[in-house]
Amino acid sequence: MQILVEELSPTIALNLPRSRRPTKWKYLSGFAPVPIATPPSFSNTSIRRNGVTRMQVVEEEYEVKQMRDMAAAKKRWEALVREGKVKVLTPKEAGYAIQLSDKTLLDVRPSVERKKAWVKGSTWIPIFDVDDSLDAGTLSRKITGFMMGGWWSGVPTLSLNKDFLSKVAEKYPRDKDLILACQKGLRSLAACELLYNAGYENLFWVQGGLEAAEEEDLEREGLQPFKLAGIGGLSEFLGWTDQQRVASAKEGWGYRLVFSARLLGLILAADALFIGAQQFGRYLENLRSQ
Repeated sequence: MQILVEELSPTIALNLPRSRRPTKWKYLSGFAPVPIATPPSFSNTSIRRNGVTRMQVVEEEYEVKQMRDMAAAKKRWEALVREGKVKVLTPKEAGYAIQLSDKTLLDVRPSVERKKAWVKGSTWIPIFDVDDSLDAGTLSRKITGFMMGGWWSGVPTLSLNKDFLSKVAEKYPRDKDLILACQKGLRSLAACELLYNAGYENLFWVQGGLEAAEEEDLEREGLQPFKLAGIGGLSEFLGWTDQQRVASAKEGWGYRLVFSARLLGLILAADALFIGAQQFGRYLENLRSQ
């Protein structure tokens, strides 16, 4: 079984054995936070040598470790599915199970995705959610994420919901049938692992997530189709995401014209700002010359 890894960063080490548990959580902008070992620290005098930043070497080693942790997580998740500890459902099968078997759908997506579209009657307990704290570390991550593409994709900085397991336990006993879903299928599989290790055994995973669902598969509430709930930023505004391209092929020219008008408006606004900046610069020069 192949598991897509687009939804998380290249690292995740949930539920590692005690000997390998991380000492800190690292919050990567645009991705779910992942537990990793604390990196080695360097003094300011040891960071640079011969004009080369040693921190670059540390970051490269870090990336290698992240890839290894992700590979280890994938193996654990594949084993859960392969051994039948987590049952696999398509979005259509999940819809039937909710209607006919009275199973509960547990939505583990962050709030930015949940508020756009959700399955009617589902329970929302995010495993990762938007980090709204304003401490220096979080602000730094947000700025870095924005500069590294968050302005385009609209992906926010996420943090682990430390109350995830306790909130699930408050609502559901461990013998409850739970169908877990997220936007693309990866975070919900990570949530399945957490719940299984906490004693939940009747777990069902929606493969591909809600993004793989057709509108007739699940009863939807919210303004956006399921497939568009995970996009954002300037790419969404201009209609340049893969999901919107598929939608435009179905909707026709009327759908495309909306985004063409937005692009034209953006170009005109940029031109207006440029001309305005030029005029303001000339005005300042005239003031100085007088």
